[in-house]
Amino acid sequence: MSASQPPQSLTSPEPPESRQGIDAPTLLVKIFGKDRPGITAGLFDTLAAYSVDVVDIEQVVTRGRIVLCALVTAPTAGGTTEGDLRATVHSWAESLKLQAEIISGTGDNRPRGDGRSHVTVLGHPLTAESTAAIAATITSTGGNIDRIFRLAKYPVTAVEFAVSGTGTEVLRTALATEAAGIGVDVAVVSAGLSRRAQRLVVMDVDSTLIQDEVIELFAAHAGCEADVAAVTEQAMRGELDFEQSLHARVALLAGLDVSVVDKVRAEVRLTPGARTLIRTLKRLGYQVGVVSGGFTQVTDDLKERLGLDFASANTLEVVDGKLTGRVTGDIVDRAGKARLLRSFAAEAGVPLAQTVAIGDGANDLDMLNTAGLGVAFNAKPVVRRAAHTAVNVPFLDTVLYLLGITREEVEAADGLVE
Repeated sequence: MSASQPPQSLTSPEPPESRQGIDAPTLLVKIFGKDRPGITAGLFDTLAAYSVDVVDIEQVVTRGRIVLCALVTAPTAGGTTEGDLRATVHSWAESLKLQAEIISGTGDNRPRGDGRSHVTVLGHPLTAESTAAIAATITSTGGNIDRIFRLAKYPVTAVEFAVSGTGTEVLRTALATEAAGIGVDVAVVSAGLSRRAQRLVVMDVDSTLIQDEVIELFAAHAGCEADVAAVTEQAMRGELDFEQSLHARVALLAGLDVSVVDKVRAEVRLTPGARTLIRTLKRLGYQVGVVSGGFTQVTDDLKERLGLDFASANTLEVVDGKLTGRVTGDIVDRAGKARLLRSFAAEAGVPLAQTVAIGDGANDLDMLNTAGLGVAFNAKPVVRRAAHTAVNVPFLDTVLYLLGITREEVEAADGLVE
């Protein structure tokens, strides 16, 4: 830079409203009709002749029909008038068999209200009735719907509402009640960078990551399925806590040959969408772990097969090639799962507010409530009521939509559909 040149400012330029005033004349130009390549370029090439500034743009294409909105400053240079611009835009639109509407006004969009949230709605199918109920509930909380777009069309229909003007917790409470009554799944999360920064996802295993209950698979080989089921029922009735029921069920496996571990591993069935969920999260840079009231003999294998970052579970004791009917080490119970989530987050360097936990049973509740976002996956009613959000379709990868990830993004990264 020469001595005669003044130094350039290091501050950002003032926004158009600061330069022109919030009452500066603006025009909202709306174009709609059959979509084809070149419409957007053609509109702005037409507007360029009038030296207008672009204030805002929105474009949507639905089933081959385009709606393009451009908010621009009114023409002021070269003696041209708003009437000239209107006539030129209408003529251009008619030449392409499009419709045009131009609305005069002042300034930019009105400021969005305080409180910003993303509301994700999953339907299988998503009906007009349920969509109306969700929209009305948002309005009843004082919220305004600023934008809606589709995240996925299969295996469920997933849409996202960008909402302002009301608190996230208020919105979440109101929509959770409404969703339960109309049969859709709704997740509400705060808007902002933290949504994309949720860098650790921790899942339960039995009936979440996998379709099976591992203790029942072992029991089938030991011929004690009915006895294990009876102990499970006691626990569900509250007659036994988790640790007591675990010890009682594992005791029934005493004497089982350790070779059965390989058989159980082969019998484990992943939940539909599990591989897609984990693969996509890993490609996005997330860390993924599992915590289980089951057994390391299975979770360690899942960790290796699926490329998980963390895995923790109970360990079946083996002596002389036989299961002893005991477990070793600390018990992974309800409190233990929450403790492990904190431990994984600390090791991963991720704040708890940026973690996601997924589970289905009461044993997962502490973990779900500890995480920044707790997802009840095909869960018991008590768990659905206590979690931040619930997913009640049998596809684990639908959790991706709650994080704002679209099906198109998943497929573009993957190259195939699971």
